[in-house]
Amino acid sequence: MPRTVVRVAALLGLFLGCVVGGVAATTLFPTSVDTLNYGATLRLSIDPQDIGSIQSPTVFGDIHLDFATPVPTPGVLADVHVKEHITDLLSRPNISVRSLQPGPLELEAAARHAAIGLAWRFAAGALLVVLLAVAAYTGWARHLPRPVRLATVTTCWVVACGVTFASIGFGYRPERLDRFTTTGILGAVQRNADLLEGVETRAEQTTPYLKNLLALSSALQDKYAPQVLGKPVAARLLLVSDIHGGNQYALMKTIVQQERVDAVIDSGDLVNFGTVAEAQAAGLFEGIRSLGVPYLFVKGNHDARSSTDTEVLRALAKVPNVVLLQPDADSYTVQSIGGVRIAGFNDPRWFGDDNRDNAAKQKGPAARFTAAMADLPAPDVVVGHEPGAVSAIEAAGVKVHGHLHTDQLEGNTIGVGTFTGGGPFSHFLEGAQGEELTGQPSAFDVAAFGEDCRISSLTRYQFRNVIEGRPAYDDVTLINGSRIEQSAPPALAPVGDATSTPTAPPRTCSASTEPSAERVAAPAP
Repeated sequence: MPRTVVRVAALLGLFLGCVVGGVAATTLFPTSVDTLNYGATLRLSIDPQDIGSIQSPTVFGDIHLDFATPVPTPGVLADVHVKEHITDLLSRPNISVRSLQPGPLELEAAARHAAIGLAWRFAAGALLVVLLAVAAYTGWARHLPRPVRLATVTTCWVVACGVTFASIGFGYRPERLDRFTTTGILGAVQRNADLLEGVETRAEQTTPYLKNLLALSSALQDKYAPQVLGKPVAARLLLVSDIHGGNQYALMKTIVQQERVDAVIDSGDLVNFGTVAEAQAAGLFEGIRSLGVPYLFVKGNHDARSSTDTEVLRALAKVPNVVLLQPDADSYTVQSIGGVRIAGFNDPRWFGDDNRDNAAKQKGPAARFTAAMADLPAPDVVVGHEPGAVSAIEAAGVKVHGHLHTDQLEGNTIGVGTFTGGGPFSHFLEGAQGEELTGQPSAFDVAAFGEDCRISSLTRYQFRNVIEGRPAYDDVTLINGSRIEQSAPPALAPVGDATSTPTAPPRTCSASTEPSAERVAAPAP
């Protein structure tokens, strides 16, 4: 093997050794930081699953901050603990979660102290690796003069420290936040404490630590996600799907009120067997009416009994607040909410079809929808039932679908989970040995659109126990909308226009804009 290759390999190995040694030092000797009410020990991690993230596991749920780092960045693991005097504080009346949050100056000081502590520990660990390498007189460097040898290994140490510090400093910046996730009880109130009425009282009755960890979660969110939560909102849309005959509209109404939702988008499968009788028996139409906001709907494969059956759609059309995005085979509706333009098309399938080549069946309806919208600005939201339907649409800000009964996110395509866990006829998942069977997780999303008419944030909720009574929230994820819509293609000018340009003029949306609807004719089959 050429000597140059051996030297380069040895230098690379020494560089990686410095990184591993530095991270190991932060693990063996973690950094401790304190605020008035909290303390934490921090260490770095090079586990591939931790790259580009800050994590804090607690007994009440975990806090995850995932960043879109430009280069692989060591993860930061923080073990949080609450100081003993908190018990005395919580015995006082009217103590709230917000009053226990560490302030911005406290967080800045703690972050600065943590950075310094992790830096010198990392540097010391990397230096130990360098000293061991020098002491071993590695074969590739023996023939070099001692000053050259020392300069080489010193350079490896400096580069390892510099690259690691720079990746952490530039990677973990608020504007690079991709998503903020809290699980367990922390997740229940991470976005809106009112979702669980009286949680602070119950927390005080059970343990003082819960309330403080909620405060810490909220403070971290305020620090790292202000660019997501602080933007003016033109429209806040509740995304639901796959109701499957489960009347949980009382819960949906609470969500609409607490989240200040402007409209609900339902991506289909309202019923199981494609009949109006099923919906009437479950009280679904009355439930939709009770929401008090526009209810935008596209038909799913369970909402008809044949390719020409429109019974469920006709019944929905009689509900005052329902907007059918494809009311019939000959037209579409483009609904504007706060200036955000929403369009969609129905699933051509029906309950009891052959269930074969389903993605191929979506191509015709998607092509007709695309042709109908060709002379209009690209919709900000395109809704279909199955993923194969919206995947064929190119001109859209974000695309929304259901059908899979699980929440997904790929590029600018949002897969919405089932709001009711699949409804009364949902299948159940087998639990571990000796455990009870568990149903599919229930889920919904809240998409906020800014004054630029683009999605600014997507908050994803998962919950359970929806049939038994008040839901228990398992997971809440806040996603930066810029990470979603940056994956969308540029809005296209009308097809066939020789003078068309790849970008459309900027638009402005506003919460003060009244809802409006535009009927668009479908092209001939």
